[in-house]
Amino acid sequence: MLEAHKEIIRGREVVPDEWSVLRLDEGDLPESVVVPEGKVIFPLTVWLAQKDKLAQRAELGVWIAADERFEALKGDADRFAVIAVDFPKFSDGRGYSIAFNVRKRLGYTGELRAIGDVLRDQLFSMSRVGFNAYATRQDRSIHDALKGLTVFSETYQASVDQPLPLFRRTERDVPLEHTDLGAGI
Repeated sequence: MLEAHKEIIRGREVVPDEWSVLRLDEGDLPESVVVPEGKVIFPLTVWLAQKDKLAQRAELGVWIAADERFEALKGDADRFAVIAVDFPKFSDGRGYSIAFNVRKRLGYTGELRAIGDVLRDQLFSMSRVGFNAYATRQDRSIHDALKGLTVFSETYQASVDQPLPLFRRTERDVPLEHTDLGAGI
């Protein structure tokens, strides 16, 4: 089954979505499912089962389920224009760890997209661990969700987006409008 969003958030703006997400129906086998032509983000299991055939495509997209291991993409991550991480429900945080590790351990620099049950309240934290694109739930306003990326002006902890914790930053590391290190918190 192909899922399509009209728009996604990429970076900090709402843009048209050129990709569809392939989800396997009950009874579909990764070895035999047909991946349609075009920009399709397919499951990791399909990639692993049909790697030789799919590797011939011009643009590749893959998604990782919350219970799958990111290490399966080791050596292949740079082949993908999009790596997506599925959030099966709002309260499932395993995707944050997957995203962090895709960025830090695999060194992936392309589009890292959150898909599934993605809501405004998650976006800021998702951006901190390396996501740079978000396919939010279609029953919610994507323009409202965009505001979730700017709810905090400063962070305490180090992460993908800020390698230094607040106590290690000097004035030159902090934006000019924040000359007091605690400003905006």
